[in-house]
Amino acid sequence: MPASPDDRRILAVVVTFNRLELLRPLVAALRSTPRLAGVVVVDNASTDGTGAWLAAEAARTDAVPVQVVALDDNLGGAGGFHVGLERAVADGADLVWLMDDDGLPGDDCLERLLAHHDLDFWGPLVVDNADTGRLVFPIRLPGGTTVVHRLDDVRRAAVDGRIADIVIPFNGVLVTRELVERIGLPRSEFFIWGDDHEYRLRAEQAGARIATVVDACVLHPSVGDLGSPMLGGRTTYNHSPSELKHYCMSRNNVVNLRTYRGWPFVLAFVLKTLWFYGVTKPSWRRLRLSASGITAGLRNDFTGHRRFL
Repeated sequence: MPASPDDRRILAVVVTFNRLELLRPLVAALRSTPRLAGVVVVDNASTDGTGAWLAAEAARTDAVPVQVVALDDNLGGAGGFHVGLERAVADGADLVWLMDDDGLPGDDCLERLLAHHDLDFWGPLVVDNADTGRLVFPIRLPGGTTVVHRLDDVRRAAVDGRIADIVIPFNGVLVTRELVERIGLPRSEFFIWGDDHEYRLRAEQAGARIATVVDACVLHPSVGDLGSPMLGGRTTYNHSPSELKHYCMSRNNVVNLRTYRGWPFVLAFVLKTLWFYGVTKPSWRRLRLSASGITAGLRNDFTGHRRFL
């Protein structure tokens, strides 16, 4: 029988890799968060002293307990959330609060999320820590093509304090144990990029109740303007200077489009890539890298990203 909203066991899961300076304030904030029963930190084989610091945190008994899962190899965000979510559910969590190491939830973020107890997969707005009126990840409003970038705009569009059918995983999102048991764990083979989107699509396909709660916020460093303009600004392309991220984006996007949207969308992505690196931002190197990632996606080959580590 599902636990009532007031007695659900809630565990936070944090995935980290070589960002100790960001991890410290996050763990401190979580350890002082009411209603949390514990924090699971998945360390993706960090080399910056994270392991030693986490060992000391795990030994403390004066606050919310911290459990450390130290991985021997870097499995990326996808692998980290796979392991962390699995551990939290095995540890009896009714709700799991998922977040990267570069986010910092507001003091009352969890409390505001828990006020919406009729959902399966829901989260806060992710706002720029240097400009708290700006969304780090813009939101396309349901039922149209409007994309909002400012906190005030998304709040005006909310109904009953939330935007239905939209969530930004894995940045402070809550997921129920029941949903995890229904749809499984994040796809660890994705490594990075698209694993969070795939999990949302899987939840959506399973009929999960999804929403963004607009009065709950997580502070996050700016990631710049997402999407490079192309075709005279009529659309954008997810260009990243990182070869690792671009390879994973190309591969994982093909897998997601094929699985959830169909082959015409895969073809459209291929043509868009050819145009962007052939015309908008010409680069033979990027065309070759794109072809490598796209081919891997078509073959379901999830080994190629290792050459960039």
